[in-house]
Amino acid sequence: MNLHLAPLRLLFVALLAGCQAADEDRFQGYVEGEPVLVAAQQSGQLTSLQVRRGDMIATGAPLFSQDAATEAASLGEARAQLAQAQAQFGNLATGKRPPEIAAIAAREREAEARRELSAAHLARQEALVAKGFISAQALDEARAQLARDEASVAQTRAELATARLPGRRDERAGARAAVSASQAALEQSAIRLEQKSQRAPVGGSVQDVFFRVGEWATPGQAVVSILPPQNIKVRFFIPEPRLGALRTGQGVAIHCDGCGAGIPATIRFVSASAEYTPPVLYSEKNRHRLVYLVEAWPAAGDAARLHPGQPVSVALDSGKR
Repeated sequence: MNLHLAPLRLLFVALLAGCQAADEDRFQGYVEGEPVLVAAQQSGQLTSLQVRRGDMIATGAPLFSQDAATEAASLGEARAQLAQAQAQFGNLATGKRPPEIAAIAAREREAEARRELSAAHLARQEALVAKGFISAQALDEARAQLARDEASVAQTRAELATARLPGRRDERAGARAAVSASQAALEQSAIRLEQKSQRAPVGGSVQDVFFRVGEWATPGQAVVSILPPQNIKVRFFIPEPRLGALRTGQGVAIHCDGCGAGIPATIRFVSASAEYTPPVLYSEKNRHRLVYLVEAWPAAGDAARLHPGQPVSVALDSGKR
């Protein structure tokens, strides 16, 4: 509580205690609201403000926006990184490109042709050696050449089979993880961009606007104050002798100037300590001068008839006027 207002509040409570002696079934109080403060979630300059003080707004109504150029750029970058990661993962999942596979297949056919030529040459050399026309060394060389050509065929066939396979399991796992990380980064960028525009979390009356377009707001700074009708309550004070007659959940009737019939409300809070103690020694004689704070909440539909700061009287028996 503001220390400068404390003496005034004590005086107000004392006056209420004195006024209540005339009608033991009516207790003086006032209306109070608990506003919802909507703050900026990101730092930035306010570029638009869609509400003014006193406006009645619904849940989800746009309130204000901040400059979002940096966040929009980050979102575009995150989308590009996700596309790159998805492309890399897709490339590993499908193996090499068709032109690369075709080139390896051509080398395989070439190796097979060389092997066939080497096999035919070896057959001719074996016939010549049998007739004694060439030495055994020439036969060994023909056999070695065939072996080299057969090895070349096996190598190109293995390369072709490998080219048709997807990437290795570890490579695919890494690429899949990169896609997941890029998706998370994209979601974060989208959230940061969305946070640059705030909407009303509740419907109600705009109580105050703390910034103007062009001003800089930082995270946690309230920009708009909204008072929903369900956050309107009545605070009143009851003397100690009547305290035992109250309980939470009990119904009361609120009366005010111009309100017409009493507004029903429900007690939600009864203070456990005295709100005002007169500067005299405690005794049975002055016990009635102790008063306790009580809070009663009307229904949201009825609360719209009340205004914060408005003086009211509260009747414990809602049928009594």
